[in-house]
Amino acid sequence: MNEARGSALRPLARVLADGRAEPVLLFVEGAAGTGKSHLLQELADLPGTAETVRVRWRCGTDGGPPDEDAHRRVPTLWLVDDVHRADEDELRRLRRVLEGLGPGSAAAVAYRPEELPVPGLPLGAPPVAYPPRLAVLRHRPEPWEEERVRRAAAEALGGNCTPEAVRRLRELTGGVPRVVVDLLAVLGERHPPFAGTAAELEAAGVPARLAELVLSRTHALSPAHRPVVWAAAVLDGPAGRDELIAVSGLGTATGGDALLRALEVAALAEPAEGRYGFAVPLAAPAVRACVPGPVRQDMHGRAADALGRRQPVPWDAVAEHRRAAGDTRRWLGAVERAAESAAASGRHEQAVALLERTLATPGLPPRSRARLAPLLARSAVTGLRSDRTVEVLAQIVRDASLPPAVRGELRLDLGLMLCNQMGRFPEGWRVLETAAAELREVRPGLAARAMAALLTPYWPGHSIDVHRGWLAEAVAAADASGDDAMRTAVLANRIGLAMSCADPEAWDLVKELPVEGADPACARQAARGLCNAADSAVWLGFHKRAEDLMTEGRDLSAQSGAPYTEQGVLGTRLIQEWWTGQWPGLAEKCEDFIAATADMPYLASDAYLVRGLLALAQGDWGEVLTWLSQRGTFGTEKLPVPLGATAAGAMIRLALARQEVEAAAEQARAAWAVVAAKGVWPWAAELAPWAVEALARAGDGAAAHTVVRDFSRGLGRGDAPAAGAALIWSRAVLAETEAPDREGRAGLLRAAELYREASAAYAELPRPYTRALTAEGAARCVLAADTEVEAGPDTGADTGADEGPATLSAIAELESCARSFTELGAVWDAARARALLRTRLPAKKGRPPGRPSHADELSPRETEVAQLAVSGLTNREIAATLHLSPRTVEQHIARAMRKTGALSRRDLAHRLGRTP
Repeated sequence: MNEARGSALRPLARVLADGRAEPVLLFVEGAAGTGKSHLLQELADLPGTAETVRVRWRCGTDGGPPDEDAHRRVPTLWLVDDVHRADEDELRRLRRVLEGLGPGSAAAVAYRPEELPVPGLPLGAPPVAYPPRLAVLRHRPEPWEEERVRRAAAEALGGNCTPEAVRRLRELTGGVPRVVVDLLAVLGERHPPFAGTAAELEAAGVPARLAELVLSRTHALSPAHRPVVWAAAVLDGPAGRDELIAVSGLGTATGGDALLRALEVAALAEPAEGRYGFAVPLAAPAVRACVPGPVRQDMHGRAADALGRRQPVPWDAVAEHRRAAGDTRRWLGAVERAAESAAASGRHEQAVALLERTLATPGLPPRSRARLAPLLARSAVTGLRSDRTVEVLAQIVRDASLPPAVRGELRLDLGLMLCNQMGRFPEGWRVLETAAAELREVRPGLAARAMAALLTPYWPGHSIDVHRGWLAEAVAAADASGDDAMRTAVLANRIGLAMSCADPEAWDLVKELPVEGADPACARQAARGLCNAADSAVWLGFHKRAEDLMTEGRDLSAQSGAPYTEQGVLGTRLIQEWWTGQWPGLAEKCEDFIAATADMPYLASDAYLVRGLLALAQGDWGEVLTWLSQRGTFGTEKLPVPLGATAAGAMIRLALARQEVEAAAEQARAAWAVVAAKGVWPWAAELAPWAVEALARAGDGAAAHTVVRDFSRGLGRGDAPAAGAALIWSRAVLAETEAPDREGRAGLLRAAELYREASAAYAELPRPYTRALTAEGAARCVLAADTEVEAGPDTGADTGADEGPATLSAIAELESCARSFTELGAVWDAARARALLRTRLPAKKGRPPGRPSHADELSPRETEVAQLAVSGLTNREIAATLHLSPRTVEQHIARAMRKTGALSRRDLAHRLGRTP
């Protein structure tokens, strides 16, 4: 209950609780549907004394008023509704009741102010002679705010309503409770079911109760006065008196009289001072549908004229009125002005929606299509909508009547959208090559933009040499164009190319971006360059620099009106947070970002990747492939190369954990072939160590050596700290896997040194997760080397012997790794590290006497097994992680379920406080 409603109930509650309290009269004033009757019911349910009598009185009904004299001698709560419908006899009797209220009595009188016979006087004239002891109060129920509307929508539709739809629901209904509830009821009966979008709200129509009310009030006007209400419906928003009368077509005098009369019968209201329209915006379509067609068409024409005189001109509304008036030429002119205005102010999605609808109109003149299509393409490339636009542009570029320059520009933007927003790289590349050829002579600036796009190495398919081959042509075309925005576009992509290859020159190129004082077109390209640099810096391991670039790039994107670039840097931030160990809440951020970019697979790729990596580390193996393949829509080989290589590394690691060594090796060969074909070696950093392990464990040592050799040669002297650490890690893996067959203990200790070197390199970046993984590798190798000594032919396996300093140090390091994994939330890794620890700690510490039985609570081992089980791992996978037999795992899970009372693994997840 809100505070205003509570303050209305409290005075009457006090009277009802005390039979000697002074009487109270509460007027409840509100338009139809605002909740007056509901408030009266709340008052009726208030507790009172044993003697209190409650009397319900609905005015204007056939039953007539109750006998007021019968209730004068006892405390009475009078609940009087619809006083605006009372006849003179009812009003006379009601006045007597109110004038005679005694101690312990109260009355609540509800009415619609817009329907009172005498405005402002609910009990009519003359004024009532209220007794001095009577407290007279007034309450106006407030419309629901957006949060209350959201709750109502959640209750009616099961929470299936987007924030945009909730906002639109509040706008259309004005927050009037009855209208909100009725519209939600309509949506609840939809087939197919309501999907929660604002567009479905627009198409739902007007609830019958509201339509009947507004149409009956309109009909109460004389035919000569109705056009003023029709004009309000056509304008579909509050308007000034002169504007409303002009659209109605009535003269000044007649129009003024009509407006007064419409206000008297509540057909129209004054929602803002001097602005007239419908009390509930959703009423307008009901009235508009009843306006005769020719009259409505003429009114739309006059509405366009009237709106054209506003400052600033609402061109989108003018365009819609011109269309409805049948004025095609002026409609298309207004659409163009509206799209240009929206794009100039950064409202690209609004421009795209308007232009998509317009270009989809059958019979559009070719000249108009040629003017509007480039506007659509420009806004779509910059904005955040692309799915339908791609289809529209693909159809338009096939139009042979388009001028070559226009077709080339459209093809350029179509290619950019296919690559950058839709992730359809091969198709997009072909379109961009064609666009570059088409534009080379007629529009060299746009040709430079197409060539700049072909510089971008992120897409799979072409080698780095092909991308470099476009650089000279792009620079030459941009210089020939004399267009600073195109020069900046080429520079932005040149930065991406240089930084991807770890070229030290890239940082000097970043400084050349015109980030201050540039015009908006240049600023948008500079913002893109900053964000490209930030993304590359994250992959290279320059996390501090990346943070600064992300901040600067996002700020400039927002200032220059580049929502796509602004949104893209959010994906880069997700990867930054993954690698720098900022994991709390990261899964939710990824899922929110995926939902926000649902129709742009490429833009969502970063979030899908990070979500999949989290699932792997947290032991949620059943979800890893779902996330890394973008819910089955993308194979890792189709992702941008750095993302694809990282995703492939995760899939190889998962296969190895499941003991699927041959499958892991096959994945390693395929993924390494993609990276090698591209030739951007820093992007192999998250693939190489796992590919080496998979190939070595599969017995293909030659291929494992080739991976390390190619990785080392490819990196050369490039400035790529993350890839440098990964190269050391790969060498450590190779040394560890070869040690049993070649150098034995010495090889393991050399591998341990390499792991420590890699761990130190990752700590410098910092990348805490990979630092812990490599530190774990070092400890594992030292313990394995120590085991070889213990199991030698002379000494046998002496588990009771004192551990050497190196072993004790390895155990301490392993304990530190387990803590680090736990702090990050890496459940699987923590369990694996603790399992390895347990192979050494009993020998060091022995088993203490009087071991606790854990009869009624989970033992540490049972807790560990249960956590992995509810994460989605199979018994065999848990066994491989914890060095147990599948039978032992099965027994631990059975005991965990018995002790917690769980009926299934899903139920066990709830008992442990986790969501499966």
